[in-house]
Amino acid sequence: MLREMFRFDLKFDRNLLVLTVASTLLMLADYYHVYTGSKPLDRVILYLIAPILITLLVFRQPLRDYGFQWGEWKLGLAYTALGVVIATPIIWWAAQDPAMQKYYLPLFSPALPILTFMDLIGWEFIFRGWLLFGYQRAFGSHALWLQAVPFALMHLGKPELETMSTIFGGFVFGLIAWKTRSFVYPFLIHWYIFTLVVVLAGLAAG
Repeated sequence: MLREMFRFDLKFDRNLLVLTVASTLLMLADYYHVYTGSKPLDRVILYLIAPILITLLVFRQPLRDYGFQWGEWKLGLAYTALGVVIATPIIWWAAQDPAMQKYYLPLFSPALPILTFMDLIGWEFIFRGWLLFGYQRAFGSHALWLQAVPFALMHLGKPELETMSTIFGGFVFGLIAWKTRSFVYPFLIHWYIFTLVVVLAGLAAG
């Protein structure tokens, strides 16, 4: 009986295990600490540089396998343009929410486009590149929802209106990456949305 209690016969895919544990630890590290004095710079290191190093040195796979490429660029640009058109009125409406204004007003600055770029380039790679294409190999299209779950949870503490939408927004971003085989185009859309909501919140509050 004792022997049976401690026999599990578990088998894990090494890369999938590393992907899951490493991504979780990186997100927790981001939540609890500021390492460089700049959250955007921290996120470049945690969500872009660290996964790239693990991919190259541990997985020994090319980065394009994880969406780090231009991919189907014509389709990607079409999705980006469509995303901008659809997102603009939605973001304008959301920015009228006092909770959104209160949260995003402190981010309003002349360096906003650079800061939002740095904040999101790694963020999009880890979700719409690393996790999406890493999980795709084991779980197929279920990877679209699997990467959207931690993405949504990482929005806890932000305005409720935004947070409640992120499970669906994360899925849509993932779908765009899936179709284009690249994280670049959801990044461009997300960068536009983030920058716009801060600008509109700043203008509304001012």
